[in-house]
Amino acid sequence: MIYTLAYSNHKTDFHQVWRNRLILFVLPFMAMFAIVLQQAAFASERPVSFAELAELKTPAVVNISTTTIVRDKRGMDLPQFPEGSPFEDFFKEFEERGKSRKAQSLGSGFIIDESGIVVTNNHVIENAEQITVFLSNDESFDATLVGRDEKTDIAVLKFDPGKTKLTAVSFGDSDALRVGDWVMAIGNPFGLGGTVTAGIVSARGRDIGSGPYDDFIQTDASINRGNSGGPLFNMAGEVIGINTAIFSQSGGSVGIGFAISANLATKVVDQLQEYGRTRRGWLGVFIQEVTEDIAESLGLDDAAGALVSSVTDGGPADKGGVEAGDVITAFNGKVVTRSRDLPRIVAETPVDKTVPVDIIRNGDKVTLDITLGELEKAEKSGVLASAPAKDEAQSFDDIGLSVAPLSPALAERFGLETDETVVVVTEATEGGPSAMKGIAPGDIIRRLNQTRITSVADFAKVLDTAQSDERKGVLMLIESDGQTRFVQVSFK
Repeated sequence: MIYTLAYSNHKTDFHQVWRNRLILFVLPFMAMFAIVLQQAAFASERPVSFAELAELKTPAVVNISTTTIVRDKRGMDLPQFPEGSPFEDFFKEFEERGKSRKAQSLGSGFIIDESGIVVTNNHVIENAEQITVFLSNDESFDATLVGRDEKTDIAVLKFDPGKTKLTAVSFGDSDALRVGDWVMAIGNPFGLGGTVTAGIVSARGRDIGSGPYDDFIQTDASINRGNSGGPLFNMAGEVIGINTAIFSQSGGSVGIGFAISANLATKVVDQLQEYGRTRRGWLGVFIQEVTEDIAESLGLDDAAGALVSSVTDGGPADKGGVEAGDVITAFNGKVVTRSRDLPRIVAETPVDKTVPVDIIRNGDKVTLDITLGELEKAEKSGVLASAPAKDEAQSFDDIGLSVAPLSPALAERFGLETDETVVVVTEATEGGPSAMKGIAPGDIIRRLNQTRITSVADFAKVLDTAQSDERKGVLMLIESDGQTRFVQVSFK
């Protein structure tokens, strides 16, 4: 019995030793194999080719050609003649010819319904007298405008395809995008026709100062002039963005393009199709950013939320109990991290819906139930005219520029819309730093050194800070004739 036990123990030790040796021998190969499998899995996420996806989706992408009346900003002073004078009609016709001209422009769009519904950018079709849609097979159709939204730069068109069978695409969930995901763009750059480019998502939630609801996807897929209004696809073939703008000082792609997020676009497109216009939720407050200093003075743990600077009399917030000095931290269950988050969240909320609004008042957390109004009705009725008074025009000799808040008179003078709180250039000194960079009267200043500009006071403050920091100049985001571009302007 003892022998048997001894033999048994010896046998066990023998096998254990060889098992350990085998494990030590095999383990490195198993680790290497695991790494190979991991790399293979990662490689499988990278498309070998975009050819199949491009072939499937290109028929849904259209080229858009428009004929637009361009108004001459300079105007002309012509002699006045008595009514009935033989010269009156002649000079009147001459004046009209001098004030306007026809211009052709090209852009892109994509079909979302086989009945002939097309989505594009508003700036592609703005002021167009005639809109023509070209399919990938070069068939062309006259299109009509269903509705457009200047605040998000989205427009919906309709054309009758007749017997032509169309290919449509659908929107995906842009919130599911991750930085680094592959994307593919199709459009009509420089009027060349259907062109496919690819890249990755470089960033999300970009605010480039183009409007109050900025929520752009940044991509390094090549986007150039003419790509505007075209789709940005994910690898499932869903539209997750509408290509809209680029960052470029040369006019060509430098690998920084911006697309309107699909989740923002979907709500706007649905409303334009249903009502021919947008119907946005309206809260009725004027807000500002919660800075570190403000957070400390209010006893807040973090510099987050939207500080209510004033409340519109009789508006939804006023009726719901919101007061100046409140900090809105959440709206309808969505956290408000920055003040610019709030307008977009409110706008996306259905009109007449009652929602919970979390605020901090005197250090205490309070939840209010507020029934939203309609922003467009408030704008039309003039209720928003109770906003704080705008500042006055001001000259800045160091950059050779005079700016003013956009007023109805300036809007008429320069052919601009008046539905935004923006600053417009009224004068650019000839030979000055701004004029040398192509900035001219009528241009809108969207940003200055990455700060959104909504008043002359904002402009002056940022400019003063740049000079105090002994910077050589400032970086401006300028909008001119519907196109935006960054311009570096040096101080004198």
